[in-house]
Amino acid sequence: MRRTYVPPICMALYVVLAHGATPALDHCASIKPVLSCSCNATPGKAGDTCCTETYGGLLVATQLWSTFTGRESEGQMYAKNSWSIHGLWPDFCNGSYTQYCDLSRQYDPKPSPNTTNSKPDGVRVPPYTGEPIDGWFGPHGKLSLLSSMKKHWPPNSSPHDDLFTFFETVLRWHRTLPTFQWLLDAGIQPSNTTSYTYAAIQAALTQTPDGQHHPPAFIGCGGPRFNETLRGRGSLDNGRTELNEIWYYFHVRGRPQRGEGRRVHAGDAGGRLTTCAVAEGAVRYLERSEGSEK
Repeated sequence: MRRTYVPPICMALYVVLAHGATPALDHCASIKPVLSCSCNATPGKAGDTCCTETYGGLLVATQLWSTFTGRESEGQMYAKNSWSIHGLWPDFCNGSYTQYCDLSRQYDPKPSPNTTNSKPDGVRVPPYTGEPIDGWFGPHGKLSLLSSMKKHWPPNSSPHDDLFTFFETVLRWHRTLPTFQWLLDAGIQPSNTTSYTYAAIQAALTQTPDGQHHPPAFIGCGGPRFNETLRGRGSLDNGRTELNEIWYYFHVRGRPQRGEGRRVHAGDAGGRLTTCAVAEGAVRYLERSEGSEK
């Protein structure tokens, strides 16, 4: 797994907007969206950089499949028939990325990594010790806030608007990527007895039922390596055998909050297509544990 956690407020700073505050939607609506990482998506050519992604440009919408949360007793369960959200990551156009961007907006009580470069010589990332952020959402109903980004932007903004905008944006992108349904439509569903082939999983995510053909996504697997299993003994295929994550790469049209972009080939953007075994029938897509869904 590339990183264990990306602080949401850091994402709000560089995914929701690369520089400055979030402009009013009607302002950007009058500007033709520019595709990020294109020749025109530079500060010198984009015009209003509040309406064009010029800082990063390669957006990675990531989803996880786990069989249990570990906090079922606290009421934390997965949505049924849906992959869970891992994150919405703001990578640079060349596929590189930073771990943190604004430590004053770091809301994780247990940051991981706990330094800015994941190494002992990096700047320490302080744990968040303030009030729980879930209490901030109640007064705002459906969170339909169209607001500012920076703390110094117009004074009519509400506290934590940037955080609300971040979560709204993550959900907007997630809803355009119904991984569970795409796999189901291809006859691929969670099972503790059936195994699948990587190529079939990839095909289900590239040739979707709506007739569109998309560039390949990154498909991640965990669990034992295929050549460590009884069935794969003696094989040269050392890929993992339990499906657990999907990364969809995008170039963004206009502001990320729009939820519009163009899929990008995961091999070109991230350097690889899978960590899964590619042998026939080598991948398991395990059922979630009883009581882990609602």
